[in-house]
Formats: sequence, C-alpha cells, structure tokens
Amino acid sequence: MIVHIIEDDYAVADSLALLLEDFGHEVVCYPDAESFFESGPPNSQDFVVVDLGLPGVAGDEVIGWLRQLKKPPQMVAITGKPKTLLQQSKADFSSLPLLRKPLSMRVLTEYFGPGTSGAGAAA
Repeated sequence: MIVHIIEDDYAVADSLALLLEDFGHEVVCYPDAESFFESGPPNSQDFVVVDLGLPGVAGDEVIGWLRQLKKPPQMVAITGKPKTLLQQSKADFSSLPLLRKPLSMRVLTEYFGPGTSGAGAAA
C-alpha cells in the first residue's frame, strides 16, 4: 500500500509524510492534483489523502475522479476551511472521513498508526 498525499502546503505534506513513514507506510507527496494525475491512478489497496483547498484542480474534484475509478482507493480529505464553508459546498463528503487542520497526532495515530492499514476508525 502506498499513501498518496496531495497537499500544496509543503510543511504540512512533509510533516505528514515523515509521520506516516515512521508508522511504516510508503508515502508519495504531490503539490497539486495535476502532478498526482500525471502519475497515473492509484491502486485499490492504496490510500489517498486529499487537501480540499488545492490550487488549480480542487480537492473535491480529485475525490470525484477517484470515486469514478473501477476500483477506487481508500480516501480521506483534509482541510483548514471553516465548517460553514464546507457546509455550503456542493460536494458530498458524507461517506468520506474529513480531518480538520491542524491535524492532531491522536487522530493521525488512530488513522494511520502502527497496526492500522491506513483506514483507521477515527475521523
């Protein structure tokens, strides 16, 4: 399993990648959706962390594209957007875990920590 992190904030992507690597996951980071798309679709065993506030192609569009794959990967959305803006969005995040920035160590450990497959119970 590879954890793909699509996050335009280098500091967030780097710290998240370091933590996930410490948990034993193989991690690949992308600064935008376009570079993620260029790498080809992820495997169904992979896990994709998508920032909703990406420049260019937005995170909700990435999620829509991933959901249309024949065998979509597991996904989690991350955002620093206020809850009110998320509620006004037309995107459906109801079946998708949504983690709010700043990301807490507790939630990341529950979700990606040792003994998990990258699909923990926390959201």
